[in-house]
Amino acid sequence: MSDWTVADLQKWDDKICRVGEDLGLDWFPIDYEIIDYAEMLGAMAYTGLPTHYRHWSYGKEYERTHTLYNMGQTGLPYEMIINSNPSIAYLMRENALYIHILTMAHCVGHSDFFKQNRMFTHTDPSNIISSFKSAAKYVRQLIEDPSIGIDKVENILDAAHSIKYQVPRYPGIKYKTRDQIIESEKDKMMENPDYNPNLSKVPIRPEYNLLRFIAEHSKNLEEWERNLILIVEESSKYFIPQALTKVMNEGWACTIHQKIINELNLPDSLYLPFVKLHNQVIRPHLGQINPYHLGYTLFQKIIEEKGFEEAKTIREVHNDITFLRFYTDEEFMREHNYFSYSFNKKQQSSIVDDISDVEGWEKVRDAMITNVGLNRIPVVFVEEIEKDGTLSLVHEHDGRDLEMNYARKVFEHIKTLWRGEVKLITIVEDEIWEF
Repeated sequence: MSDWTVADLQKWDDKICRVGEDLGLDWFPIDYEIIDYAEMLGAMAYTGLPTHYRHWSYGKEYERTHTLYNMGQTGLPYEMIINSNPSIAYLMRENALYIHILTMAHCVGHSDFFKQNRMFTHTDPSNIISSFKSAAKYVRQLIEDPSIGIDKVENILDAAHSIKYQVPRYPGIKYKTRDQIIESEKDKMMENPDYNPNLSKVPIRPEYNLLRFIAEHSKNLEEWERNLILIVEESSKYFIPQALTKVMNEGWACTIHQKIINELNLPDSLYLPFVKLHNQVIRPHLGQINPYHLGYTLFQKIIEEKGFEEAKTIREVHNDITFLRFYTDEEFMREHNYFSYSFNKKQQSSIVDDISDVEGWEKVRDAMITNVGLNRIPVVFVEEIEKDGTLSLVHEHDGRDLEMNYARKVFEHIKTLWRGEVKLITIVEDEIWEF
């Protein structure tokens, strides 16, 4: 038996919203859907989007999480919210009232972040659900088309998913046409007579939107295949801001749910389990970064030193990289005992590289930054289409070698999309390597 009714949830949601308004927050209206654990598993598998297009990987994720959940090896999220207007959030029917109160307060923080942070400016929250619905309808039509079918569709989606984050990683960058780039280059040539670019080269400049470039320049793709690649590109551009702000977004939501709860004057029967749950959510994890803990403790530091109004400004203008670089310092890194480590192949064990002392804290911070969000995913750009039609790609090496088995599989997926010869240049153990 649950200890709540829908009327209880509405009552507490009204109180939460009033406190949020008093804090000066500005969020999208939130529509809550009450679902059971099986439906929550489905929402997780489809990244919270009820209208996402069909693909086998989502079913695989559902079965994996379902199995782990039944074995007691994983829990389910207390909350899941979609960046849309209105925001869509899920409440799991099996949860107790105090969890729902925390969840709703937490969702106010997330929705406020979605609406205010500059990384999300171009995600079109008012139309994103209908956009995903249209994409899902198109994919379904292709699957049901006897001349195409599910195998061909999934072959393209599999390949496109393997490079789904090989798109511009900073939202708001407009995709320029070749004519626009040529005009820009000519302007530079007039300003600098020594500047002499090769305007016949394709692309003229390194192109980081690998998905769109292939869709527009591959000579052997059918129209529906190009459309599928562009659907994956649009989906990726929607999710990239969330990957860029995971630490900030969760830290801000935890900060807000705590502030709101502290103003609600909850009875002990609700407040004490809330405190326990809150502490579980923001606790540090041994040997890895808990984004909830890192984001929350850093926002607490900022509020203590600069005030809540300054924290609201920071949540508008930063992403995780700039957030960590600007606001972590030696004292913060040492207080939380952050260190960096790596796997030593000779010793076949992990060793500590640096600790947060006077000499090492900046190295530890920089190592942390290289492992948050999309920084863990290699960057590959198009160098040129060679005269024989070969697609020449370059891995932007940052000191970390590609994982070769995975890289070879991705390389084959790129060949599937390009339908021609492909080469990829990288560095492996300090030597130039060509796929």
